[in-house]
Amino acid sequence: MSANFHPLVYIIDYILGIIMWTLVGRVAMNIFQREDSEFFFMKVFVKFTNPLLRIFKLVTPSFIIQPLVPLYVAWFFFMIRFYLMQRGWLCHSKNFTQSYSLRVHVLRSI
Repeated sequence: MSANFHPLVYIIDYILGIIMWTLVGRVAMNIFQREDSEFFFMKVFVKFTNPLLRIFKLVTPSFIIQPLVPLYVAWFFFMIRFYLMQRGWLCHSKNFTQSYSLRVHVLRSI
């Protein structure tokens, strides 16, 4: 079955996915490396994700330990990608009934 979404939807989803997985990657890298490590990839993960962590600092609870904060922020991007954007895509699909019944079937099988 082919989706009939506007190309902008795919671009936004791709960008949000990159942000989400970069945050998850930072948490995974933090298992093996310190945040102030000289390892190139760790520096890149920290450089790209620090601005996002500062933005989400207001909604981040203080009881979350510092190495897991990027995972908490990644959860927000997961929620946007898989709940808010999917809801919008579902409503704008040309085959609303067909795509809705497919998603309901998939969710019931889980």
